[in-house]
Amino acid sequence: MTAEDTHYDDSLTAVAMKVSVVSIIVNIVLSLLKLLAGLIASSGAMISDAVHSASDVFSTLVVIVGVRLAKKKPDKEHPYGHERMECVASIILAAVLAATGIGIGLSGIEKIASPDAEELAVPGLLALTAAVVSMIVKEVMFRYTKHAAKKINSGALMADAWHHRSDALSSVGAFAGILGARMGMPVLDPLASVIICVFIEKAAVDIFRDAVDKMVDRSCPDETVDGMKEVILGTQGVLGIDELKTRLFGSKIYVEVEILMDAGKTLVEAHDTAEEVHRAIEEAFPEVKHCMVHVNPDIGE
Repeated sequence: MTAEDTHYDDSLTAVAMKVSVVSIIVNIVLSLLKLLAGLIASSGAMISDAVHSASDVFSTLVVIVGVRLAKKKPDKEHPYGHERMECVASIILAAVLAATGIGIGLSGIEKIASPDAEELAVPGLLALTAAVVSMIVKEVMFRYTKHAAKKINSGALMADAWHHRSDALSSVGAFAGILGARMGMPVLDPLASVIICVFIEKAAVDIFRDAVDKMVDRSCPDETVDGMKEVILGTQGVLGIDELKTRLFGSKIYVEVEILMDAGKTLVEAHDTAEEVHRAIEEAFPEVKHCMVHVNPDIGE
């Protein structure tokens, strides 16, 4: 790994750490505000939403640990690096997200089946205001974290972004329930919770599948492979491509390519062309950790 590659990885880690710290601060402040609003306005939904926001702090801590471990340098026991630790973090977050969604859904079903006096109590206006503030803040955090996750190609950070979205949806449910209770329709609260549960479970499944794909050496998307072929064939001296294989390794990509060259080229010329292909691929696709190039001679028919 070159000094430039190390600087690039350090920059990505710095982005993830910055977003995670912002996320923790926002979640702590928001949890305290929602808890206070729930207690003052006698809103069980808002208190539950505060607990949900507090759980996001745990999720972000998992992201920090996962990203830190993933960026560790290769060692004797792990010569290919530790990038897959970020996939492990994503799977843990997917499980937490799924459990959160199930909890919200079961709570909604239970309230629909057997509402009690407390659930039918009319909450104060402060709880409604807190729900609106929570929706706005958590949606902003979702977009902020998702943008950073795409920028650094981090599955764990993307999972944390969807946890923000689940919290925003939870606040939507709290808002609908509080508003419904104030308008004489308390059943809207648990009904919204059940619907929100479905969206959260879908996000959890998508995160889990993406993490598993990166752990089982799945190939890159077709558009990425096509882009690599274009770069390789654009290299002077390359007559064709006999084989191109890619595999995802956490947030990184490994590439193996067999290029076709004039059989009359010297060993030095073949080596220089292979090096040029190697350099061109890693420059055009920063997420490529290593590109192995094998040269086949074009001996005709």
